[in-house]
Amino acid sequence: MGKVTGFMEFERVEEGYKPVPERVKHYKEFVIGLTDAEAKVQGARCMDCGTPFCNSGCPVNNIIPDFNDLVYRQDWKNAWAVLDSTNNFPEFTGRICPAPCEAACTLNVNDDPVGIKSLEHAIIDRAWENGWVQPRAARIRTGKKVAVVGSGPAGMAAAQQLARAGHDVTLFEKNDRIGGLLRYGIPDFKMEKTHIDRRVEQMKGEGVVFRTGVMIGELPKGSKVTNWAKETISPKQLQADFDAVVLTGGAEASRDLPVPGRDLDGIHFAMEFLPQQNKVNAGDKVKGQIRADGKHVIVIGGGDTGSDCVGTSNRHGAASVVQFELMPQPPEQENKELTWPYWPYKMRTSSSHEEGCEREFAIATKEFIGEKGKVTGLKTVRVEWKDGKMQEVPGTEQTLKADLVLLAMGFTAPVGSILEGFGVEKDARGNAKATTDFNGGYATNVPKVFAAGDMRRGQSLVVWAIREGRQAARAVDEFLMGFSDLPR
Repeated sequence: MGKVTGFMEFERVEEGYKPVPERVKHYKEFVIGLTDAEAKVQGARCMDCGTPFCNSGCPVNNIIPDFNDLVYRQDWKNAWAVLDSTNNFPEFTGRICPAPCEAACTLNVNDDPVGIKSLEHAIIDRAWENGWVQPRAARIRTGKKVAVVGSGPAGMAAAQQLARAGHDVTLFEKNDRIGGLLRYGIPDFKMEKTHIDRRVEQMKGEGVVFRTGVMIGELPKGSKVTNWAKETISPKQLQADFDAVVLTGGAEASRDLPVPGRDLDGIHFAMEFLPQQNKVNAGDKVKGQIRADGKHVIVIGGGDTGSDCVGTSNRHGAASVVQFELMPQPPEQENKELTWPYWPYKMRTSSSHEEGCEREFAIATKEFIGEKGKVTGLKTVRVEWKDGKMQEVPGTEQTLKADLVLLAMGFTAPVGSILEGFGVEKDARGNAKATTDFNGGYATNVPKVFAAGDMRRGQSLVVWAIREGRQAARAVDEFLMGFSDLPR
């Protein structure tokens, strides 16, 4: 432990943001990382607890006290080695993870937690700058062939781990670039895609073969799921060609809002809107791109996806942006005595909200209204919750103007037809049915077919996807070889 009294001497220091007028003019990252001195102070604040709840609060079980201490000592290379031992892609989590580790920090009981996420960000950025991140190709090849379907964080983690175990891994992606929802869901201003590109190059050096534009199975007719595939391979063919198949696609079935007027033009899922802008940022042309320029935008859904729609709409130059949330407004400060070390329920304001957005809580949409087939507004009503049930508040109906409505209410499940194509059983929520037991974990009912990430657990965080990809890789390695040296 570097600074025994550090947690009493130093305050938490947050990463900074570039000014709003500057950052809304582009789609580049705008976070100002910690200086070496600031990182040293944050590392010093770690208490090196006898029971470090941050470790268990982190789904990939990062060894947080150790790299905190190493940053305090300015031993950056060993800090990176510790971080790299548990997390394949800290540059992803260091940017877009909500940091459940910080919620679980012992300091958070009655003080501000250690800035763990900002330290993770600083460590991995320094590792890339110094050339420490290099391919680690397996010395011995097994001759076993594994197909990984879906190139989001779960698929990338599974593919990388399996390649390092010596297997011949092919990673399939239906869209034209690797990354899944990291590529075509997360806006560039939250995470630039160069971070994905350099990991792809590292993984190529480790033997992973990438096949983009390849759809495995079929999407339902009329599906709004982003699909830029130019080739289709049947599940049966994939099973015949490979010794194991790992399904790691996203939970891409967006939750709809089936109220009168839903068929009007100008009402879109968030995952129609966001991928198009990412594609444009990559230098491609998108015919008929959904734009918010000069429009009154209403985003329905108060989570991170809704926030991403807010930030993107402001960069388009929207006339106004309003975000709806069905639930009541959370308290500004959580009840730490009740919630610690678990993820707290409290008011969260994102950088996108700070750029300009009106937020409405406890509000429901009753009907979309329009003229000549295009949406012009919507009718709403205030709601309240009693005994766990939602009730409309009489006399609170109103009509709001809207030229563009974005549905960002989360995702219900993976696309069912993909699982059905493999014959994989589903759980009650429509996800692939597979346990996380150490013996036979992540295996589905179909021989040699495994499932991980959102495909198995439903809509979740990037850090959970990485965890499941790593653990599924170990399960596949055990299945193929009878044992595994890969970490759990």
